[in-house]
Amino acid sequence: MSISRRKFLGWMGAAGLGTAFGSPAHAAANKHFKGYPESLGVLFDNMLCIGCRNCEAGCNKVNELPPPDRPFDDLTVLSKKRRTNTKVFTVVNRYDHFKGIKNPLFRKIQCNHCLEPACASACFVRAFTKTKEGPVTYDPSVCVGCRYCMIACPFEIPTYEYDEPLTPRIRKCTMCQPRIIDGKLPGCVEICPTEALSFGKRGDLIKIARERIKKYPDRYVDHIYGEHEMGGTSWLYLSGVPFKELAMREDLGVTPAPELTAGALSAVPMVAGLWPVLLTGLYAVSKRKEKIAKIEQQQAIASTLEKANAEAESKLSKALAKAQKEKAAAISKEVKKALEEAKKTQEKEGS
Repeated sequence: MSISRRKFLGWMGAAGLGTAFGSPAHAAANKHFKGYPESLGVLFDNMLCIGCRNCEAGCNKVNELPPPDRPFDDLTVLSKKRRTNTKVFTVVNRYDHFKGIKNPLFRKIQCNHCLEPACASACFVRAFTKTKEGPVTYDPSVCVGCRYCMIACPFEIPTYEYDEPLTPRIRKCTMCQPRIIDGKLPGCVEICPTEALSFGKRGDLIKIARERIKKYPDRYVDHIYGEHEMGGTSWLYLSGVPFKELAMREDLGVTPAPELTAGALSAVPMVAGLWPVLLTGLYAVSKRKEKIAKIEQQQAIASTLEKANAEAESKLSKALAKAQKEKAAAISKEVKKALEEAKKTQEKEGS
């Protein structure tokens, strides 16, 4: 196995190189998140959403993301089951043919900003933070690119910039935290024309959702998605059909992620500390194999050259011997011919 210096250093970075030099990594599982009672959130009501994709456009603008592959007024993409990525923080998908519902329903997908985030629970360098405002923020300056957050997230939201070789980051919805701090609405909420998105204190949003369910029991499923799922999320949902029919997980339970992962993640600091040692050993073994292979290669080349030289010398020697033999035969023939001609000349002169 050949490991380049660049690949090795990349592995060391992913392993948390600092842990090998006395700076221990701490799994967030060591600290149980309690959330913030006064935190903010967003309520999405799919009975009010018309699938206009304005929220996608607003998110793209405020986050200064690249232009989409298809313009935002192209609504044909709604029928494709899209998901977020490093360049798209929110998407809207369409779902059709529900019994008793004439029009299609839409689902908006983005980071749910859990009260006790699985991504933060899995991150041993604490690159993720649940803020008092509500958003789960990300600090790329401390991220080592292990991508545990991607595995841990039950909603499959964090994505990784694989196309950025030098400074790859984890990317996801920020809930527009800078705007919230400045007293502004999240970009998607501000631009929604039908008020399918409501922003405010999470507790107030739950009250609003319950009032809608009570007022229109035939319109809504009696469940606020995100109120208790995985310990609760800052993003809440109301729907006219069971959430599983919108491809939303209903098997998550109500236990917060840190409680589920604390046992396993308590070993992360040790693993992170041992990885540099392990990788150093692998690197040393690999370099030794490379050195031995190089010596063997040089020896093989030398042996081949020596054999080729010997064969060449043998062929040359045989060729020279043959040439000398042929030359001697030719000279002997010419001498014999010359003697015969001289003898004939003498015989003519004597007669």
